[in-house]
Amino acid sequence: MLAGLSPARRRVVLALLALLVVAAAVVAAVVVPRSSGGAGGTTSAAQDDTPGPVLLVPGYGGSTSSLRPLADRLTAAGRDATVVAVPGDGTGDLTAAADALGTAVDDALSRTGADSVDVVGYSAGGVIARIWAADGGADQARRIVTLGSPHHGTTIADLAAGILPGECPEGCQQLTTDSELLAGLNAGDETPAGPSWVSVWTTADETVTPPDSAQLAGAVDLPVQDVCADSRVAHGQLPADPLVQGIVLAELAAGPPVELTTADCARLSAAG
Repeated sequence: MLAGLSPARRRVVLALLALLVVAAAVVAAVVVPRSSGGAGGTTSAAQDDTPGPVLLVPGYGGSTSSLRPLADRLTAAGRDATVVAVPGDGTGDLTAAADALGTAVDDALSRTGADSVDVVGYSAGGVIARIWAADGGADQARRIVTLGSPHHGTTIADLAAGILPGECPEGCQQLTTDSELLAGLNAGDETPAGPSWVSVWTTADETVTPPDSAQLAGAVDLPVQDVCADSRVAHGQLPADPLVQGIVLAELAAGPPVELTTADCARLSAAG
């Protein structure tokens, strides 16, 4: 067909064909859905869904009041937020607390009709969330955010277990750096597929020691100081700190987790 054309017309036809090929590639890129992997390469169908209810899990000691400021902030932003009460005084077996979280998740999904939940685990509550996820809860979660959680133990628990073992009950023992529970959670994939994972922590933590014990393989790793370098927020201040609350809200928004930087410091700090 092209052989019968003059050289000038042949060049025009070839140029038009090249343009059509480029246009087809652009259309394909727009029309063909892309699989968006969450943190750690996991993919979840819930990533772009409307976020469902938020379950907040307290830390060692089980104080629900410590999470009330964050729950109130989430509620003010239009989220359905519930603080989960863990069994006893929150110092017992963390697997029992994970069972309580599972019951609370089922109740929240039944009550709201949502397809998935977001979970925020503060301190040991992040470990509880991981136990729940590893035991099948990952299928019900869109996002799991841990807040100052000792994912690889804390030397404070080591000290308590070594010097005053009678004052270090089962939950304390499970947070030592050599605990069998944490060893099991950290063997292989630390962030089970299904939800996307975010670990928020502070370099000024004196309870989770060393502070980078909060790092979680496969999660978006977010020290508060990566957003506001001069933040000195301590472990016990995390749920009530306006900056940390702003970070949590941003990470629980629709779509995948966001990479926050110092450019977001002023905006998130002033949002309280």
